[in-house]
Amino acid sequence: MSTITQRGSSSKSKEELWLQAGTLPKGEYDIFLSFRDPDVRQTFADCLYSWLVRSGIRTFRDEEELHKGEMIAPSLAKAITESKIHIPILTKDYASSKWCLQELAKMVECWRLGKGYVILPIFYFLDPRDVRHPLQNGAYREAFEQHNLKHDPETVRRWEEALQEVGKMKGWHVTRSDGQGAVIDQVVSEVELHLRSHYTLVTDVLVGIDSHVERVTELLNIGGLGGKIVGIHGMGGIGKTTIAKAVYNKVCTNFDRCCFLENVRGTLSKDGGVVSLQNMVISGILRSARQVTNASEGIHVIRERVSKYKVLIVLDDLDENFELDQVLGNLGSFPIESRFIITTRDLRVLELFEEYSMYEPGEMSYDHSLQLFNRHAFGIDHEPAEEQAPLSKEFVKLAAGLPLAIKVIGSLLYRRDEVFWKAKLIELEAVGPTKVHGVLKISYNELTRHEKQIFLDIACYFVGEDKELPIYMWGGCKFHPETGISTLILRALLKVDEKNRFCMHDHIRDLGRAIVNEEDVERPGNRSRPILCREDVLTMLKNGEITDRAEILRIDMTGKDHYELTNKEVEKLSRLRYLEVRGGRLVGDFSGSLPNMRWLRLHMCRSVPTNLNLKELIILDLYNCGSLADDWRVWGKIKLAHRLKAVCVSSCYGMKRAPDLSPCASMELIKLSFCPSMSGELHIGNMKNLKLLEINSTRITGLTGDIVTLQSLRELYLNSYGLRQVPTGMVKLTSLEKLQLSLASVTESPPLLPTSLKALCLSSCPSKLPNLLELKDLEHLSLSAFSREIIPGEICKLSKLKTLSLSNSEAEPFGSVVVLPSSLNSLRVGFCGSLERLPNLGNLNNLMELSLLDVGVYEIRGLGELRILETMSIRKAPNLSNLDGLQSLLLLKKLKIYGCPALEKLPSVANLSNLHRLYIRSCQLISEMQSLAPLRQNLTSLEIDGCPRLDI
Repeated sequence: MSTITQRGSSSKSKEELWLQAGTLPKGEYDIFLSFRDPDVRQTFADCLYSWLVRSGIRTFRDEEELHKGEMIAPSLAKAITESKIHIPILTKDYASSKWCLQELAKMVECWRLGKGYVILPIFYFLDPRDVRHPLQNGAYREAFEQHNLKHDPETVRRWEEALQEVGKMKGWHVTRSDGQGAVIDQVVSEVELHLRSHYTLVTDVLVGIDSHVERVTELLNIGGLGGKIVGIHGMGGIGKTTIAKAVYNKVCTNFDRCCFLENVRGTLSKDGGVVSLQNMVISGILRSARQVTNASEGIHVIRERVSKYKVLIVLDDLDENFELDQVLGNLGSFPIESRFIITTRDLRVLELFEEYSMYEPGEMSYDHSLQLFNRHAFGIDHEPAEEQAPLSKEFVKLAAGLPLAIKVIGSLLYRRDEVFWKAKLIELEAVGPTKVHGVLKISYNELTRHEKQIFLDIACYFVGEDKELPIYMWGGCKFHPETGISTLILRALLKVDEKNRFCMHDHIRDLGRAIVNEEDVERPGNRSRPILCREDVLTMLKNGEITDRAEILRIDMTGKDHYELTNKEVEKLSRLRYLEVRGGRLVGDFSGSLPNMRWLRLHMCRSVPTNLNLKELIILDLYNCGSLADDWRVWGKIKLAHRLKAVCVSSCYGMKRAPDLSPCASMELIKLSFCPSMSGELHIGNMKNLKLLEINSTRITGLTGDIVTLQSLRELYLNSYGLRQVPTGMVKLTSLEKLQLSLASVTESPPLLPTSLKALCLSSCPSKLPNLLELKDLEHLSLSAFSREIIPGEICKLSKLKTLSLSNSEAEPFGSVVVLPSSLNSLRVGFCGSLERLPNLGNLNNLMELSLLDVGVYEIRGLGELRILETMSIRKAPNLSNLDGLQSLLLLKKLKIYGCPALEKLPSVANLSNLHRLYIRSCQLISEMQSLAPLRQNLTSLEIDGCPRLDI
């Protein structure tokens, strides 16, 4: 078993090093120093020895009294064997000493074993050629003539071979003109480099860690100018520290000095924590036992001495209370080549820095999870017995890719019988592994009361939910949702995906649910958020077992059309703030019930209550409610809903006209969609707080009221197929950032657009947009179903445009366009058969995605200049005859070429080392393509089909 070794003269240093089995030998010393005593003992050798010892490197220096007898002393032989690095100082008289030659021969003997020994020779005032050829000319010829007279030929031959071998090795040739201090400094640095390359920090064996290490190493950009600070962010137990240690082990040899500070948060929580951390840095970097006594002194020493080195410093487990400048001072004082790695659960730690790169490990893949589980449950590289394999897979699924959970569960099951395994599987499925929750609960316990409420709501009910509506509920409860959600994300307890949905790791979700279950273990109905199967909910409601402690409740009556929920069954739920009902029938007058209701969600209900308590209602969400009609009493009393902020009505086919929500001055969100019978006009009244208005797939013809009053409006989506006119005055909506219009039924010219727009999507536009070039902040532009040239020739003036999407055009979409904006990172053109000429793309040096579908282009000019292009998809381009420049797209990761019958030849892709996915289909004339052999290591997906002439 490998042992833990600590280098450095200070016993208080936190830098523990692991001596890997099979690399350097284990012993009392790091260095064996060999030299001819009279030559350099009081000069060069003494200085080198002092520097090595001062640097915390354990160095053996042989003493003259050990040179007794004919053979090398056992203590010397042991010191050579157990030392890791041998430094012979070869001087003019070195070969005249039989003991020096015996030491050298022993060093070479060890080196030839191939077990990691290193020899670093110093040729002191001596030509290395004299060492390589000791019997020819030079300083050693006379010495060997004397040895031949006194020693047997075999011994002399062994000495000669040792000198010849060492003479060929890379070392230092010191001449009289060299500064010896500079040479010594080089030697010490080289020694530290070799020691670091063979020592590694103690780290857990994390399956699949190589890909994580590679990505963090790329972010460090060693040798480049960027990457000074790299953060590894994620929830507790995801493997941040393990990854940081593995990266440290891999890259430490690229730096002058390195230091790994573990558990920074814990250290700082103690008295004198800052000074303690500073002393760790000082002892780790300077290899000095010096201790500072206060933070100011520590900053001074770090600035004046530590920062002179190119360093790698890892700070593990930081929280928002950590202030880097109080510990290390200004990072600007360190060389630009220095690097700092930070691990944290809290993103705010990284946001304190002006520039940083971040890596989030994510969950382990299923295969890696199973491999890690097997190591802990059965022993390293031990496969499970056939009868245990199915159970293993169940436990791995339960762990959901969390390394900590996998290790804890695997260790729990190690050397236990099948009965125990099955029992634990049932327990863990119910509440999750306690030890894992204990670790995860550390983050939970640090939350405020309101943050805990939000966390528990999401864990119990809103995983996978769009964050939009819950935020309104929490705001109405004064939970401060914006800061609360931000905190949960920063603490790695929550994620929001690209579709704005809440995502939560299964273990974190289960932690939240376990906390709620602990509120009353025996009576599930007496919990704040009853999490029950639908049958139990219905039964407990009928029996009155759900108490007024409930704050959130979901009732699922789908498939039970006969089932009725009355106001009497919920009248005692006075604290309920969220009620979701699916299916069934709601019967009775609810105006006297649910006084604390903030959010009512009725989905697929065959009937709705005749009345509601609107006093505290903030969100009214109605979906596919068959009995919902224009005469619903609630619509007539909507003015009583003084706090109502959001109304969503979708797929309610009984609604013949848009509800009048104009009395609701607090309204911020209205969504009316997929109500095909809903017609007329929507009254917007004086909704000065309205932020989002969406009308989609209805027969609503327009808006009534002064649209100019909607100065808070940020998003407007008018996709009603009944739309006859676009609201006038739209140009005055100075807060509007996203606009989507379907103008299929609009005959008048499009209106002037507000210059605040960042995203614009137009369908069926009858003519050119009058002021498109004035939208200086526009980032996303999508145009579809247009019958005439619509893109202005000077579109390059839109200097912030990032994505351009054109589709379903009967006309040549680009017309007079010569140059596209160089800011574009995505260009998509689809179903534009009349498009035969693309503008020259050579100026698009930011383009990362190019997609052409069903177009008539003959060539792609400037393709070879798209140096950072990562994805290219060419489909149904019957006229395309070449892809000249493809071979220059060195960052290309994904390439699709479908249905290009005129394409005969592909440029070589052999040097596209980043290409992971390659698809070529239905390109009948392609007959020439260079070998893909150089790409085999990187390609993860390759498909070539319908190319009969292509032989690869």
